[in-house]
Amino acid sequence: MYSSRVPGDRRPNAFARALARARADRAPLLDLTTSNPTQVGIRYPAGLLEPLADPAGLVHRPEPFGLRETREAVARDYARRRVTVDAARVVLTASTSEAYSFLFKLLCDPGQSDALTPAPSYPLFDHLTRLDGVRQRTYRLTYHGHWCTDPAELDDAWTSATRAALVVSPNNPTGSAIREDEAREVSGRCASRGAALILDEVFCDYPFEHPWPNPATLTDPACLVFRLGGLSKTVGLPQIKLGWIAVDGPAALVRDVLERLEWICDTYLSVSTPVQLAAPRLLADGAPVRSAILERIRLNYATLRRLVSDVDSVDLLHGDGGWSAVLRVPATTSEEQLVLALLDEDRIVVHPGFFFDFPHDAFVIVSLLPEPREFARGVARVLERVDAA
Repeated sequence: MYSSRVPGDRRPNAFARALARARADRAPLLDLTTSNPTQVGIRYPAGLLEPLADPAGLVHRPEPFGLRETREAVARDYARRRVTVDAARVVLTASTSEAYSFLFKLLCDPGQSDALTPAPSYPLFDHLTRLDGVRQRTYRLTYHGHWCTDPAELDDAWTSATRAALVVSPNNPTGSAIREDEAREVSGRCASRGAALILDEVFCDYPFEHPWPNPATLTDPACLVFRLGGLSKTVGLPQIKLGWIAVDGPAALVRDVLERLEWICDTYLSVSTPVQLAAPRLLADGAPVRSAILERIRLNYATLRRLVSDVDSVDLLHGDGGWSAVLRVPATTSEEQLVLALLDEDRIVVHPGFFFDFPHDAFVIVSLLPEPREFARGVARVLERVDAA
């Protein structure tokens, strides 16, 4: 069905080529895949980036884990969500992607270790594991009215070489937040089998309705946990590169991994001083941006739910939060044919399910960030085309 793709390869080659051609035409596109909040009419406070010009940034302050005052600011931001984090256990990185790379270096032996990643998920994991020589093994999320982690899927993916299990909560693109029983299943296996839990929470500030329980409080106390976050989502600043790792678990394990992680971080020293100095104010002053993004995604999610409710042939799969939503559409045509028709004939960009490794046809993924009127117009046209087919 997907003749334009190499078997086992998630890259939507024909779609990517068609999208590149469409953008080269310079005719307007209605992009329902955007992930950049700075380009969708979200208002940012005047002077938000002024702290980056702090003259103190002219002084080089090489600290492997980052400046103490910045790490304390990250700990305070966790406290905002009623999560207790010790600033001494916070490690600053240039991005969440770099945080993954550091953890793969810490936990895995190139060519010999496995990391478990969820599917569906963002295809970035394919590249990050490959770049660090880690063997990626996927465990399937299953859908039964909501997405969940199946213990049998975990066990099928697990090997004696598994050193880390990745959980994204809420997941991109499914929007699913890990539940109490799932957190215990995953963390219990990690604790008993000598693996670590990497908990990616970059979208945790964006629940569709009510905030979910803090996953780390639900995990096995014997589990080594690395929590990931960053300015990209927390303050809606993807161009300001700062991420972090918060380490939790048994004290002896934490001491050991921090010693080894310090050596890795000291080797790279990748986080710039200006962004570290600016981070405390960015985290504090960026609250209005976070609120505006949350309002936007909730408004668009409500619009999407309303529009889909009038179309019997399309289902909006339940999500808990994040910036994306999943539509299940009839498999009367392939996802690739559908997204290409929307692009070529309607000038609307959506993601096909195979981009995120959905197991079969037919799914369409839309971003919840676009300007609300444009979002409603684009979704209405997507539903019209699907229903007509």
